[in-house]
Amino acid sequence: MPENDEGSLPDRKAPFGGGAEGNRTPDLFDANEARYQLRHSPNRSLSEPLANSSKPSARARNRLVTRGNGGRIGVMTRRETFQVSSGAAEIYESRFVPALFAQWAPLVVDQATVTEGQRILDVACGTGVVARAAADRVGPHGLVVGLDLNPGMLAVARRIRPDLDWCLGDASTLPFPDDTFDAALCQMALMFFPDRRRSLAEMHRVARRVTVCVPAALPDQPAYGLLVRVAARHAGPEAVALLDTYWSCGDRDELVALVGEAGATVERCTTHTGTARFPSPDALVDTEIDGSPLAERIGAETREAIRRDVISELARYVQADGTVAAPLVAHVVTGRRAHSPEARRTS
Repeated sequence: MPENDEGSLPDRKAPFGGGAEGNRTPDLFDANEARYQLRHSPNRSLSEPLANSSKPSARARNRLVTRGNGGRIGVMTRRETFQVSSGAAEIYESRFVPALFAQWAPLVVDQATVTEGQRILDVACGTGVVARAAADRVGPHGLVVGLDLNPGMLAVARRIRPDLDWCLGDASTLPFPDDTFDAALCQMALMFFPDRRRSLAEMHRVARRVTVCVPAALPDQPAYGLLVRVAARHAGPEAVALLDTYWSCGDRDELVALVGEAGATVERCTTHTGTARFPSPDALVDTEIDGSPLAERIGAETREAIRRDVISELARYVQADGTVAAPLVAHVVTGRRAHSPEARRTS
């Protein structure tokens, strides 16, 4: 049985990314063209193509399963898979990472027991906040690889940490041999995968241990539940489908079962309450709307109505200085591969 913990995150100031400036084209390893073999030296990058590559299907790349009204399953188009430009990814790094994601990265790395010299894969790495935290732990003799399906996100990740390896690829078809990594980490992304079980199984194929972090379900989110209800009131049921995806993997028991079904022995499941911090209620509304396909579906009048009601209904989370500190609940699950990849193939 997994170890179960609940707690609150320490009150950390979320760091902003730094690093080399300029809009350079990142060195990406395109998993759609070839699989790449990790060289044995941890100080070398991924660069050696394997002879027999397999491409993830266009169908897998272009679809995103999401829970809509009443838990119905829908399919999003390519535009709705949160593909963003480098400019939008810079906004993600400057807004979302400090407000939401930076605080979870050390916790994920801690629960994964990342240590010096290890080889770590950050799946759906975005702009690389978890990869950066892992790199601080593994040191100069370890290796950290960040993988994402979105070139815009990887461009920003590469700008901030050009010393790390960044790989363009699909979580359901990881471009690495069996047992390449000591651990695979996945923070706040599993809910966006078209086939979650397959993606988790792929992580367990390439790594001995897997740690995933997802937001708890909307009923367990006092602040964000209000925001989604307000958006639905003004933008209709489609707003729920566009905003609810983020919370669709948050049932704790279902999450633990899913990790187990993917071939792991679940060692630990923890639930934590963090804080989503924004400089103002307006910033919260703008960040949440602009960070989803909803921004392209509503006009100025609807947006203003959502803003007005959110500011009113979330007043309890507004601090004396006008900033917003809204609770954000998340689950972190760690599983160890139950059988070797070879044993699973021959069983």
